[in-house]
Amino acid sequence: MGIPGSGLAKGLAVTLRTMTRRSHTAQYPEVQPELPPRTRGVIALFEENCTVCMLCARECPDWCIYIDSHKETVPAVTPGGRERSRNVLDRFAIDFSLCMYCGICIEVCPFDALFWSPEFEYAETDILELTHERDKLREWMWTVPAPPPLDPAAEEPKELGAARKAAEKAAAAALAAGAAETAGAAETAGAAGAEREQPGGDA
Repeated sequence: MGIPGSGLAKGLAVTLRTMTRRSHTAQYPEVQPELPPRTRGVIALFEENCTVCMLCARECPDWCIYIDSHKETVPAVTPGGRERSRNVLDRFAIDFSLCMYCGICIEVCPFDALFWSPEFEYAETDILELTHERDKLREWMWTVPAPPPLDPAAEEPKELGAARKAAEKAAAAALAAGAAETAGAAETAGAAGAEREQPGGDA
């Protein structure tokens, strides 16, 4: 059992130590704060990667993501092929007055269209203006920090290993095809030379 009043004494000791130190005032906004690399500021949109799968909007616990789209018909690439349809993004908006910055939308996005940006200066005088459209989300995309470098001792990702093996296999096949073509050309040239020499030998 502790000494009665020891907790109060420790708290007063911390207070006294703090009182003797000079306070540090950050001259914001002239001096911007140094934010940690994984700061959750706002959510940025990389529009080119968005396929309008609606997964982020469905998984959002606050229902603060609004997406509108329409379908367009893509003509066939080859003659006789069939036309295809694709979703075209019309609106992508996030209501930051409802967002609780849980990051679920970023985690569930299968196409890497959403990222954390350290940007935090987006206050508005009207709460209705906290719903930012895709143009603003696109501007925040350029403030997203670069990903940290990979650990050199880490295992190679399966996707990179499969791609490397496929590339090596294709290169080996192309090399074998080139060697076979060279051998065939040499054999053809040798046969043609033998045919040219045969009449002269009979004479």
